[in-house]
This record gives sequence, C-alpha cells and structure tokens, in this order.
Amino acid sequence: MSEQRTHPEERNVVIVGAGMAGVQTAVALREGGFRDRITLIGAEPHPPYDRPPLSKAVLLGQADGSSFDLDFAALSVDLRLGLAVTGLRPDVREIDTADGPVPYDVLVVATGAEPVRLPGTEDVPGVHLLRTLDDAERLRPVLARQDEVVVVGAGWIGAEFATAAREAGCAVTVVEAADRPLAGVLPAEVAAPMAGWYAESGAVLLTGARVASVEPGAVVLADGRRLPADAVVVGVGARPATGWLAGSGVELGPDGSVTADERLGTSLPGVYAVGDCASFPSARYGARLLVHHWDNALQGPRTVAARIIGETEGVYDPVPYFWSEQFGRFVQYAGHHAAADTLVWRGDPAEAAWSVAWLREGALVALLAVGRPRDLAQARKLLDTPTRLDPRRVGDPAIPLKKAVL
Repeated sequence: MSEQRTHPEERNVVIVGAGMAGVQTAVALREGGFRDRITLIGAEPHPPYDRPPLSKAVLLGQADGSSFDLDFAALSVDLRLGLAVTGLRPDVREIDTADGPVPYDVLVVATGAEPVRLPGTEDVPGVHLLRTLDDAERLRPVLARQDEVVVVGAGWIGAEFATAAREAGCAVTVVEAADRPLAGVLPAEVAAPMAGWYAESGAVLLTGARVASVEPGAVVLADGRRLPADAVVVGVGARPATGWLAGSGVELGPDGSVTADERLGTSLPGVYAVGDCASFPSARYGARLLVHHWDNALQGPRTVAARIIGETEGVYDPVPYFWSEQFGRFVQYAGHHAAADTLVWRGDPAEAAWSVAWLREGALVALLAVGRPRDLAQARKLLDTPTRLDPRRVGDPAIPLKKAVL
C-alpha cells in the first residue's frame, strides 16, 4: 500500500538535502502527479546547484555557478536554504533544525557525502577541500595567482583538481599514500598506466608518500621531505553525511551510510534515503553498494518518488556509471568489477584511447573506457541484460563490443 493511500489528507514530504538527489526527488514527485506539500531543505545558502562543474568551469572562473534551471515556486516546492538539520525524532515525525522543529509525514534523506579532512589541518591556513560552491570560490584565487599547490590524494577529485590547476598554470605536486593513483577504486594493472598522465600534464606525482603534517606554506612527508605549498587541496575521500541521524533509529552501516532496502526505504516507516548517503542491496551484483556518483543521485529519486506515490513495486538495482575528465582524457566506467574473474584489455594503455572489460563467467560485468565512448555506450546495453561474450573478440579494439556477443 502506498504512503499516499494510507494518508488521504494532505501530507508534507520533507526532503533533507538540496543537491542533485534531493532536487530530483522533488521534481520526480511533481512529474509523477504528487500534489501535496513538498519541503526541500538545504544546508547551504546558495540556490541548489550541480557539483561536477565545480572542479572544472567554476574552479577556472569560466562560470559563476551551476544552479539548476528550475523554478521551485512554479513546482510548489517550499525551498528552505541555509538551514542546518541537527536531528530526527521519528516518534513525533519531526526533524530538528537551527530554526526549530519541522514536522513531516514522509521524510527523504538526501544529505549526500562530506569530504574527509586531513587530521590536524583544521586550523592551518591555505588548506582547502573541494566539495561545495564556496570551496570552489575559495580556490579560484589560488588558480588565478598560479600558486604552488600540493594535492593530497590521487583519486578522482585529486586528479580533476590537478588538471584544472595545471591548465591555470600552477605548479602542482600530488601526494598519494598508495603506490598508484585510484588505489582504492581500480586494480593495480589498470590504475598504474594512469600515473603517467600526471607527468604528461606537468604535475609531479609522489606515490607511497604519507603526509606527516601540514604547516603554513609547506607539507611535510613522513620520510622528512618538505614540499613548498602556497595552497594544499585535500582529496582523500568522502563519507556519508549522516551524523545528524545518530540515535534516531535509522540503521546505518559501518561506513556511515543509511542501509536502505531494495526500494530505498530505511529501517523507519515513512523514511527514505537516496544518493551519496545511502547504500542499497544489488541483486545484480550480489552486494550492498554505496555509490558516490552523479548518476546514482539522478536515478534513485525516481524510485523514491514512485514508492511515495505508489506507482510501482520496482526495485532499485541500476548499473553504476560515472565519468571523470582529467589530463585531457574522458574516463568513463560502468558496472561493478569486484566479482569479475577475467580482465580483458581493449587497446594499449600507452595510447590515448583504450578500454578494459571485466567478465564473470563470460558475461560483461564492468567496463572502463578512456577516450572510447562507443565502447562505453555499447557496454551499458550489454550490462543491462548480461550476455556471454567471446573474450578474444572483446580483446580486439577494432571489433565493436556488440559484435563480441556469442
């Protein structure tokens, strides 16, 4: 039975989090015919905006922002910005905010993720994160002055910032504790060729390098090396922004994510979770997934809205997808390769364009494409309905993936 039918009087759906996931939940509710109240609460004072441009056009001063092109008044969405949510009291169906309690009938948790800070750097001048519009605005002058920058972390955000900083003419050194970029994301043989991209751009990549401390004007490594730094950008990961749910009864996983069910419901009735803050069980991959990427924040809201309205009993089990623009390359990934038993190269990683396919029992489970968008497009179709492929044909970059189907 849908939430709508069990509460025939007008209800107030409160969405906490005004990023992509929260905004798209409100839009999907209206597009689905939901006519009751929608309250959208955002902690930042800015109109809701898209995050990917922050590490590109906004950071480089090519755009002042990336606000969503939406008329919230026309959507009859009560938009409350600059409002921090501090707690949830499900017994009275209220959330606590800096302005006092807000009642809800249905609650959607869409608070996203927050960057992990480097311990001991909280009060050090010149240390930056890159997650919000304000973060990007604070970093703009760094690039404009062509400062000497040290980036801590060679993950996706570290690579994207290093790309923008080199484009702006900054001297860039990237420090990575692991022995390669993207160590927590990709296997060594796939990530290793990416190390060369840094040098090609003029950035210095130091792997196996741990930060001992950060001081004004310098980063000190564990081996005693001292790296001059006008600015330090920390990109060592993100965690679900769910601290405000402590003690509420909403079940959280060891990683801090809301442990949503297959339709993005939480352990509390009438409470849903979507986007970077929520993990979900994937029957497709036989694992619980926590996906910190834009496409997940776009797709999940449709499932939540449909469940609130009562339109469908469908489950949320997408093929994860993300992309990154770095060092003159367009990198795309689709699927989930953890359970793969075979890795097949399509092309030479020393070249500008190549792909890697992961198979499980002959079926494609994931693909990483560097400058080969056609591979990625065909892979997404093959991943939707797993089909056995001929590994030899998969390994020939001249043969379209769709032609490798057995």
